Amino acid sequence: MSLSDYAIGKIKNNEPIGFDEAMALYKDTDLLALGQLAHLIRTRLNGDSHVTFAIDRNINYTNICISQCKFCAFFRDKGHKEAYVMDNVTLEQKVIETKELGGTHILFQGGLNPDLDLEWHKEKIRIIRSLGLNVHGYSPPEIIFFSKSWDMPVPKVLEELVDAGLSSIPGGGAEILSDRVREKVSPKKANTEQWLLVMKSAHMLGLKTTATMMFGHIETAMERLEHLFLIRELQEQTGGFTSFIPWTYQMGEHTIQVEKEGTNSYLRMLAISRIVLNNVPHIQASWVTQGPHVAQVALHFGADDFGSSMIEENVVSAAGTSFLLPPEEIIALAKEAGFEARQRDNVYNIIG
Repeated sequence: MSLSDYAIGKIKNNEPIGFDEAMALYKDTDLLALGQLAHLIRTRLNGDSHVTFAIDRNINYTNICISQCKFCAFFRDKGHKEAYVMDNVTLEQKVIETKELGGTHILFQGGLNPDLDLEWHKEKIRIIRSLGLNVHGYSPPEIIFFSKSWDMPVPKVLEELVDAGLSSIPGGGAEILSDRVREKVSPKKANTEQWLLVMKSAHMLGLKTTATMMFGHIETAMERLEHLFLIRELQEQTGGFTSFIPWTYQMGEHTIQVEKEGTNSYLRMLAISRIVLNNVPHIQASWVTQGPHVAQVALHFGADDFGSSMIEENVVSAAGTSFLLPPEEIIALAKEAGFEARQRDNVYNIIG
């Protein structure tokens, strides 16, 4: 019996697979067969009748960032003519509009800007909460940056932000959880251990978080799978991850130039993510990078969540990739793919 066949048997018996088994599946299994295995796990965890989606807004409070990651087309240096820090009036307008459009939360993230102190951030969280929306905010690299800038332990930073009203934490800034990769593409940002520390600390405080992967730049297949197993291991300890969102690297004019990952590569990575992360409840399709029709297919390759209607998105679009998808279109796309769409909030509670 081949290692792939052995892994398939374990999956059908609802057993977690090991690293070597995952690698064999990832490299050798037919794409459609891999998708069927992923869909089997998706059905076990979430049924096969519905798909969830959120209505939110991605508010990037500043594009000034000292990290200067080599894959990012969004950041600007302080003093650049396009550099900005969002003011309270603009924030309030965006939050009010989001609520009027049926939104439940704000995805609140920004560059690593040393001029913004703890009180600045707490004020912004309070504004969002006072207007009736939850705050799904501050990725691990931001928290690590705050910890260093404010000379404050990570758990204390999180406690301060929770005290102001932080609801949950997005899994951004993970890219690939390999320090070899991170030292080349984002050397000024949180390393693998620090990213995991933030997530573990958040989970210990009762905060739910997501996890992500941006693949298709300089990482190897082994590093992709190592990333998945690090997430699975932490989930075994804490149970705090609500979902996993893999997406392909989007090249900008001045970012790392590589051969673009195609649809088959994306679906293969999505499927193996669902198979390996059998203890993470949800897998999200990335229509933002793949477009709505590939996202429909992804719903049959392990994904059970269509992500957000994303009233506003700035980071991916800065690299030249831009899709717009209002809620009614998500509902129609899900129906066309054979599912009923249900709206959720930032921690995957069904609200509609």
